[in-house]
Amino acid sequence: MILNIKIGSKSLFINCINVKHLNTKNMTRINHKNPENLFDPTPYAFCHSTHTTSPGRFIFISGQSGGQDLEHTLSNNFKTQVHYALINLKTVLDDNNLAPEDVLKITVLIVDHSEDKLKIWTEEMKEIWKNQKYPASTLIPVPRLALDNMLIEVDAIAFKAEK
Repeated sequence: MILNIKIGSKSLFINCINVKHLNTKNMTRINHKNPENLFDPTPYAFCHSTHTTSPGRFIFISGQSGGQDLEHTLSNNFKTQVHYALINLKTVLDDNNLAPEDVLKITVLIVDHSEDKLKIWTEEMKEIWKNQKYPASTLIPVPRLALDNMLIEVDAIAFKAEK
């Protein structure tokens, strides 16, 4: 799809890859767009933009940590915390009758971010988003989070279509 945007007397042509999918659990139409003149973010487990045209409601999900149980036990291992943060996110989605494919946007906060941590994050994302239709995403390196030993926090905006 070629998008022509007029700015004053000039035209900006954007060639977009337009990927649409329908989540049959929720009947949500989510469009994933990665402009061809930007790098392909798929190997890093995100999409440049997402939107929906379906009628429905947005679900705003608070930051989920890597707490492993009802006592919010935090491992000292980053990979373990990433795994549980995504499991906790999936639990909130399930409670709203949603799936990872219904997430439009995530924000990821990582303490003392590094390329190694990015690789771990990407691998774990691929385990949850098996269809590789990733949400739009922002990763923010931070010096610390709300609790000592908390290494990651992930919040999300999901969409639930009206039936």
